[in-house]
Amino acid sequence: MNKQKRIEILTRLRNNNPKPTTELAFSTPFELLIAVVLSAQATDVGVNKATAKLYPLANTPETIYALGVEGLKHYIKTIGLFNAKAENVIKTCRILIEQYGSEVPENREALESLPGVGRKTANVVLNTAFGWPTIAVDTHIFRVSNRTKLAMGKNVDLVEQKLLKVIPEEFKLDVHHWLILHGRYTCIARKPRCGSCIIEDLCEFKEKTEEP
Repeated sequence: MNKQKRIEILTRLRNNNPKPTTELAFSTPFELLIAVVLSAQATDVGVNKATAKLYPLANTPETIYALGVEGLKHYIKTIGLFNAKAENVIKTCRILIEQYGSEVPENREALESLPGVGRKTANVVLNTAFGWPTIAVDTHIFRVSNRTKLAMGKNVDLVEQKLLKVIPEEFKLDVHHWLILHGRYTCIARKPRCGSCIIEDLCEFKEKTEEP
């Protein structure tokens, strides 16, 4: 895909959604961090339902840590992998309290050292909470990038590297939100909704579907 076509795709996505953000509900960097950790192999809708009950009672490292693993499980038991996630969240809260003054560090290495936090989670927090031009590549972005040929790669790391290389600076802050939402609602996995896609004529996917 050439540069001109990429810019047109990104321009259309921006015009359609000028100020995109995550669909995870949060009001602080800490709430976002915990929500992203909980969202691994789970839906944002499911995570939001759980945090809607949890956060009014506990939304700081101290208050969630005070719940303990078993207490936290009560609130997140509807989310996949909740046992491991509860362990990781409690450990993370302890580290934030003891090492970072209960603040979420604005530092990739520090974030990735937290239990349950990998590169994708760190990218989401850095981008959405702190305004870094990072690109968190999940399954949606991986699919959309390869399918449209916006940025092709055999794994999420390669797609991230390619996106960082080919996406112009003016689009980098928001591009991961646009691509996630596009993959979640239009360029879906089994049968993409090409007929209702705002970039259908620019996309280089050969097996386009007719129905909206």
